[in-house]
Amino acid sequence: MTQAADHTEAVTTNGVNVTALLDTIEAVKNDNELAKFKFRARNHWFNGGHNQSTIQGFYGCRAEDTTRTAPFVLDADEPPVLLGQDIGANPVEFILHALVACMTTTLVYHAAARGIKIEAVDSELEGDLDLRGFLNLAKDVRKGYQEIRVKMRVKSQAMPATLQELTKFSPVFDVVSNSVPVKVTVETYS
Repeated sequence: MTQAADHTEAVTTNGVNVTALLDTIEAVKNDNELAKFKFRARNHWFNGGHNQSTIQGFYGCRAEDTTRTAPFVLDADEPPVLLGQDIGANPVEFILHALVACMTTTLVYHAAARGIKIEAVDSELEGDLDLRGFLNLAKDVRKGYQEIRVKMRVKSQAMPATLQELTKFSPVFDVVSNSVPVKVTVETYS
């Protein structure tokens, strides 16, 4: 959002420019509109379980971002046991990736802001999903994950409880662990 003044040397912790991070926090404190972002994705279905999302533009800091010159491309499919061709991770696996990626970034950034050094972070995730919900075979079985377990191993001098607290600031953790309204519109075309 802002760059550190030329006369101030940037402080970096965990690969994060803490000087710029603190400047950003201060800027948002002074202008809440800077904090409002809109992220977007486009998706196209190919065949069977294979579909592809492209992610490029987003809105933030009162402007449309134009720094990405090419989109990120994410292929999704299902493994053969779920009748797919295994061209990409399946959508519920993408959820695991999004969750741990956001929790890791959140941990590293918040730790940096507090002066906590992180040397390494490795994680393992596992989620329980019962296909009877998706297949509409059991009304009492949830369609999505019943539980997700995240095990993070962090090389740091900080206490595990402190590090765990920092992961809870993750936007994706919030999305996954709390109900989020999703508005769906379907149109047909010929």
